[in-house]
Amino acid sequence: MIRLHFTADDLRRITLAPAVNALSETALSLRFSLRQGPGPGSGSHRHGRWDRPRPAARQWHQSLRGTASARAGVLAELVTDDGYLPDFLLQPSLDDFSDALEAAASTPAEQLTLDLGIPHATGRNGHLSRPGPWARDLAEGSPNATRALVADARRYFHTSVEPLWPRIRGDALTDRALRAEMLLRGGVDALLTTLATTWRWEAPILHLPSASAYDIPLCGRGLLLVPSWFATGPLVMYRPRAATVLVYPLYDGGTAASAPDGVDGRPEALAALLGRTRAHILALLRMPATTTALAERAALSLPAASRHTRVLREAGLVDTTRTGVAVLHTLTPLGHTLLAGT
Repeated sequence: MIRLHFTADDLRRITLAPAVNALSETALSLRFSLRQGPGPGSGSHRHGRWDRPRPAARQWHQSLRGTASARAGVLAELVTDDGYLPDFLLQPSLDDFSDALEAAASTPAEQLTLDLGIPHATGRNGHLSRPGPWARDLAEGSPNATRALVADARRYFHTSVEPLWPRIRGDALTDRALRAEMLLRGGVDALLTTLATTWRWEAPILHLPSASAYDIPLCGRGLLLVPSWFATGPLVMYRPRAATVLVYPLYDGGTAASAPDGVDGRPEALAALLGRTRAHILALLRMPATTTALAERAALSLPAASRHTRVLREAGLVDTTRTGVAVLHTLTPLGHTLLAGT
């Protein structure tokens, strides 16, 4: 479990990245492909138990030709399938791919050494585990290694990620609108409560599922929230003189505003189980909502919306969190599973 510790200053300094980051998405897309398996149609999924890969991302992976490692070249030495991702590939303040790649290639050698974990890169039996010879050359400032990084990263982006980029940008805009709505309607509590279904906000600590345990004080410098289309879990970048960066999986609402007969192709079965109105409400809550917002979406009175959410909450399908004077309703993992039909 990763625990981010907020002070009052940190809560006042939470910011949303203006756009999805092209370089970090390139790196995360490669990590996603490496975790999915060797190629199209692969059934091998090595995500953690808290991960929730986007179905569209799986479809993207299956549509690509060749292995991820072959497409990525030397970039695959930096983005490994065990989840490791060096900080210098994030570049959270630069959205444009070329600008971010140039900045990454200009990272000072001492910072590269730290990011690549070179002083601690031996495995159980003393064997080199990470990085390989090329990455060591990169950290030592080799011009050839730097050129290889730029060329291979650029080729991988253009062949694998750029064709999908309009959709990624559009989904990121939708996510930003959702986060802004949560902030406006319920304040910081609502924003942090709804970042991901498996993350837990217990003021003043945000709990993020992780295979390792870390306590990270934000030290009054705030938090920069960066959405990702390919991330399946949290990614934290601590910066000693700037806001800590939290990469989060952007909202994957699918058909959140669809009518009752659009519930994942199983409308009658779900309606028979829950009732048509409650099935509709469950589908609408793919996008978290206050009672007032939910009533507006479902064309119900406030008492009716409150009554239906209470029944869904008692069934374990919906979580309700009080945020100031309002309450915020979100799907539980069970609610997500029921909608997905899995």
